[in-house]
Parts: sequence; structure tokens; C-alpha cells
Amino acid sequence: MKVISYNLNKHRAAGELVALVEAHEVDVLCLQECYANDIPAQIGGLRLAEATQRNRLGLALYYRENTFRAEEVRAIALKKSLHDRVLKPAEERMLGVRLSDIDTGRDVIVASFHAAPLTALNSLRRHQIRTALTELQNLGPGLPALMVGDYNYPVFKENLGQKVRDQGYELTLSDARTYTRYRVFRGHYDFATSIGFDIAHIKTLPQGLSDHLPILITAEVTQGHRAPVAG
Repeated sequence: MKVISYNLNKHRAAGELVALVEAHEVDVLCLQECYANDIPAQIGGLRLAEATQRNRLGLALYYRENTFRAEEVRAIALKKSLHDRVLKPAEERMLGVRLSDIDTGRDVIVASFHAAPLTALNSLRRHQIRTALTELQNLGPGLPALMVGDYNYPVFKENLGQKVRDQGYELTLSDARTYTRYRVFRGHYDFATSIGFDIAHIKTLPQGLSDHLPILITAEVTQGHRAPVAG
């Protein structure tokens, strides 16, 4: 499975999506900071599963319709930062979809995630990530799950990685930094957390019109995987 995650920077990079999907032959496209009322139903052979409706800067997820069926969709509101309460950019910060492979009948969960901005504390972002990962299993207890997006977590990722592992998930960074706008904050912002997937690699793609660089995740379901059921 090939997945691209891309923060469009207030929809500025939306015009790049068709070329990205076709160039990399991706199966799933996860977007952050898109305008839900200005995205197409299809992009390069991918069908829109869902886009958040209560966000000024929304999330969207597309899937390859000749490979998967979208069985269930869930958008989740997470604990709010002061930025969210005052400026209200995003009510829902995680959008998850359970996909069924048409050929194998195997179900997986893929999600687009956008953590609170840098004005919030890392502790709040950890709370959002922990809640999002827990909620994903409600889409399909025990299923492999892959959550990609803008985690807004440029420092102390070792601590985050341990917290994620404590939940049974793995955190995987891309091969190069993904954010370049501010010199002091340059680094890895966009990455993946997963359970039941073997992540072959995550490649940072060339920069376009966004201040974030898109990332390309190549992953396959771990053989014999059965995730722990939250209880």
C-alpha cells in the first residue's frame, strides 16, 4: 500500500494533487488544511471517502476505488488548544476510514491526522495522538491501522515514540525533514503511527506550494497480525 500525506497549507497546494497521485501511483491520499467545499470527488483514480465538514481547515481522505471499498468513516474531535478555542480552525482533527481490499477481503484502517499547532504544549498533542489512536480501533477492533499527517511535533520525538509504543503502535519518521517555513522550527512534522503494518520506508517528496513537504509511505500488513482490542 502506498499512502501520501500532505498538509496543503490553507489549500494552497491543492493543484498539485493529481500529479502527485499519478506520479507515485498511490492507493490512499490523506490531506490536512484543505477546504472541504473546494475538493473534487475524484483525484487521479482515487475516490473521496470523506472530508470533515466542521473545520475551516479540514481533513480529507481518498482511496483507490478499484482496490478498496470504504466500509465506515469516522471524524473525531479531540481535546482543544487555546488556538482552537479562539480561532476555531479545526473542530475535527482525525478522520479515519475502514477500507476493505476488494481482492483479499482484508480490512485495514487508514486515518488523516492534524495535531494542534505549535502554540499548544506537547502534552496536549500527546493527548490528541493517544485519543486518536484509541478511537481508530473503534472502527474495527484488532484491525491493522495507519495514521498519517501533521503531528506538529518537531522536538522530543523520542518521548512521543515511547508513549506511542506503550499503546502498541510504532512511530515512523520520513527520510528527510518535512517543514521548512521557520528556520528555528524546521524538522520532521509529518510522519506515521501504525499497528499491524510493516513500514518499508517513508520518503519526503519535493516541496511544492505548501510550507509542508508531502510524504510517501510504503507499507504492507504484517502477516498474521491481530491487534489488541481496547477494553
